[in-house]
Amino acid sequence: MSDRLTALDSSFLHMEDDSAHMHVASAMIFDGDPPSHEEFLESLERRLHLVPRYRQRLAYVPLAQARPRWVDDPHLNLGYHVRATALPSPGTEEQLRALAGRVFAQQLDRDKPLWEVWLVEGLEGGRFAVLSKTHHSLVDGISGVDILSVLFDTSAEPAAPADPGTPWLPQPLPSRAQLLGEALVERATMPAEAVRAVRAVFRTPRQIVGSLVGAAAGVGAMAWAGLSPAPTTPYNQPIGPHRRFTWVRTSLADMKAVKNELGGTVNDVVLATVAGALGRHLRRRGERTDGLELTAMVPVSVRSDDQRGDTGNQVTAIMAPLPVWCQEPVARFDVVREAMADLKEGGQALGAEVLTSLSGFAPPTVMGQASRLMSRQRFFNVVVTNVPGPQFPLFLMGREALDPFPMVPLAKNQGLGVAIISYNGHMNFGLVGDFDVMYDIDDLARDIYVSLAELADAAGVELTTQPPPVVRDEMARVV
Repeated sequence: MSDRLTALDSSFLHMEDDSAHMHVASAMIFDGDPPSHEEFLESLERRLHLVPRYRQRLAYVPLAQARPRWVDDPHLNLGYHVRATALPSPGTEEQLRALAGRVFAQQLDRDKPLWEVWLVEGLEGGRFAVLSKTHHSLVDGISGVDILSVLFDTSAEPAAPADPGTPWLPQPLPSRAQLLGEALVERATMPAEAVRAVRAVFRTPRQIVGSLVGAAAGVGAMAWAGLSPAPTTPYNQPIGPHRRFTWVRTSLADMKAVKNELGGTVNDVVLATVAGALGRHLRRRGERTDGLELTAMVPVSVRSDDQRGDTGNQVTAIMAPLPVWCQEPVARFDVVREAMADLKEGGQALGAEVLTSLSGFAPPTVMGQASRLMSRQRFFNVVVTNVPGPQFPLFLMGREALDPFPMVPLAKNQGLGVAIISYNGHMNFGLVGDFDVMYDIDDLARDIYVSLAELADAAGVELTTQPPPVVRDEMARVV
């Protein structure tokens, strides 16, 4: 496990400030009575050796001569990271969403390991929840799912924890002189490392020869997408530190049935659904959508099978069009499907991967300035990320996980984020918004469902899930 942050991991530190918090998060609902805080803490402690990065914190290099390193935290206190709270009676999901919005709005302390887990008691229906937060510099969505499957069981009978071997003893913290000396040595080897990084993108010599033209075209496509500003929308405003969070339950089988009837992929169904929902939402706000095409940043995993379970980020992104102008569901789906096929054929994701690999060899001060500048530009309107989760039930100390709802971080001037996860036949949307920008986020949640229902109806598919409830009490929208 490398101790130096990659350029992509480090960029999330540079983009973070008091308003833009760069942690990914999730709310997961479980069936049954909750474990006690002490039992929960002990269960996580017994498995923490399986994810050693969660015992480490950042160490910064003097004079910013290199990206930060992960080092063991000699003052690790799991009681700080593993917290417990309870919902007030009656413990509705609406109350849980409000709590999640407050928890997700709190920035992680960079002087400690960059994660938190909250045990939430008192959810109606004999259920409880777990809220988790992990800094994006530590984990991406794909590896986050892997870590979750390590921390939880795959059967109702809890598995015996793996033998951790010798008791964990934190390594001594490196001195400032050590951090600086190691950084200077690494800087001296950068040219050779840059060559190896580019080769790694293509995997084999044959791929290098066969992909040079495609990579060049992909880099050009990615650069052009980045230079083309996204349209101005109510979603792209300066954001504050507070968040609203809500979710929508859908079915993976329903999504697959729609794509089987209309062609394309499940991700095409997701993007067409989001496009339709945003169009409805904008028109309800009185915005004109004639000819309006929004831009979604869609993260794409480049994590190979042998990298699953590793921490750190192995993702790139493509800029996908969202035709909110189109109110006919099948026509909207066709626009999305054709655009995504063109983007894949054009190699935009490969171009982004090459640029990401090469960015690791820019001076840290330059990368920091570039990351902060990029986060303030309007290259896209909304992040839409679709994470594949395990298609089998997970259990926490014998309690079955019923529904996970993911959250993506909001960058500067990005007031809305959409994350989707498939799990055990479910396909759940997590919507996060700036508290003021997305004052009507519950309306958008219903728009998501209505947009999918329109697609399903056009495809002759009957949805098996129910729409989100209408929030009638205006105070329920206020955290």
